[in-house]
Amino acid sequence: MRAVIVAAAVAFLISLFGTPLAIKVFSALKAGQPIRTIGPQTHLGKRGTPTMGGVAFILATVFAYVAGHLALTTLPERQIAQERPTMTALVLLGLLVFCGAVGFMDDFLKIRKRNSDGLSAKGKLLGQLIVGTAFGIAALYFPSTNGQTVASEKISFIRDVSWLDVGKVGAVMVFVFVIMAMSNGVNLTDGLDGLATGSSILVLGAYSLIGFWQYRHWCGDNDYRLTNELTQAHCYQVRDPLEVALIAAAAAAALVGFLWWNTNPARIFMGDTGALGLGGLIGGLAVATRTTLLSVIIGGLFVIITMSVVIQIISFKTTGKRVFRMSPLQHHFELAGWSEVNIVVRFWIIAGICCAIGLGLFYSDHLAVMG
Repeated sequence: MRAVIVAAAVAFLISLFGTPLAIKVFSALKAGQPIRTIGPQTHLGKRGTPTMGGVAFILATVFAYVAGHLALTTLPERQIAQERPTMTALVLLGLLVFCGAVGFMDDFLKIRKRNSDGLSAKGKLLGQLIVGTAFGIAALYFPSTNGQTVASEKISFIRDVSWLDVGKVGAVMVFVFVIMAMSNGVNLTDGLDGLATGSSILVLGAYSLIGFWQYRHWCGDNDYRLTNELTQAHCYQVRDPLEVALIAAAAAAALVGFLWWNTNPARIFMGDTGALGLGGLIGGLAVATRTTLLSVIIGGLFVIITMSVVIQIISFKTTGKRVFRMSPLQHHFELAGWSEVNIVVRFWIIAGICCAIGLGLFYSDHLAVMG
């Protein structure tokens, strides 16, 4: 627990005091956010606000991870097994950094062209596909000394579903799909001051709790299994759950520090750099904790907003009519007359409810198994 707290504290402080530096640097480089003219007219006043702020909390998370591992050197013997960086950490932080890099290229091109056209849709998807495939292979084909891999060959809900075995190749494909879906979900949620930031804090906080709970009831902890006389069915068959809790807590805390500057009126935007990076990390957390299908509930707001875009496209192409005034969904409510702050806070509430339901289902499974 100490390592998780240290990582979170370091991430928060670096992000809180490092983001103003990012604001100055990106302002000096004239890295202002281009605004689409077809969007809500209230957004035109945001033109020129520094973007690519995701760099700040991505770096904060990486440095915090290192600090958390330094704290591990003072912990009991059974915990020092995770003192060195693990494959789980390489996969999760790799997704955060390299999905963020795809977003950075998109942001850079937008700034360079001075319009909202960055990477093409195909280019962005290709970048996500390459990153997802590379880390999917790492997650499935590089087991630990006890044979445990970061991802599973089975599709999971709260634990692996035994009859949903898709094999290694299929598991890599599922991994890639989850990463791409979550990356684009968070990216679509971005667009109002603090909306994606606050929603991601809640989701990452939920995964930090899941990771730490799995660590306290971990099949890899021989002391726990012997003390509690548990069978394999009672503990969690995951790899490096303390790493999961540490990284999720660090990322959530880094976002809290970033939110200080990103809340309405935002002084900096996370950009695609931050949105794609966060989506990649959240997708990786879902796979690493064996909660792939549960992530649809925990990240329910991202799913709802993504579906609003899908419904809008299908409706317009098949009937020529729009279901919403504008998609993604948050812009529909803007055009309906809701204030930006009202939309953000109410969507945060929805995100919080989704996380609470997801955590409730996760814990109820533990109770059912123990009962």
